[in-house]
Amino acid sequence: VQLQASGGGSVQPGGSLRLSCGASGGTFNLGAMGWFRQAPGKEREFVSMRRENNQKYYADSVKGRFTISRDNAKNTVFLQMNSLKPEDTATYFCVGRAVWNVKYYDPNVYDYWGQGTQVTVSS
Repeated sequence: VQLQASGGGSVQPGGSLRLSCGASGGTFNLGAMGWFRQAPGKEREFVSMRRENNQKYYADSVKGRFTISRDNAKNTVFLQMNSLKPEDTATYFCVGRAVWNVKYYDPNVYDYWGQGTQVTVSS
């Protein structure tokens, strides 16, 4: 399974971006698809995850600002990011896993990773 992410860019604080990630190469729907991010000099951190049954999970730092959605038919996940802050600046990685894992916040449980897309929030 390959994951292809897109939609990053540069915006001013308070702006919005929408990330997309499509999965290809598999014949099944991934049990979990979502996003991690990594800022320079920092560890990779959980952002948001969506189960195949449409349950959604968010990091506290993005709740109320980010919305994850998923098109199961297309094995695609989206991340709508509003009210962006400079601290949201990072490389965002799309991730996936065939079967849901309760440790959804742990990057080590994910089998599939996209190439990363840069998000920069700066005035």
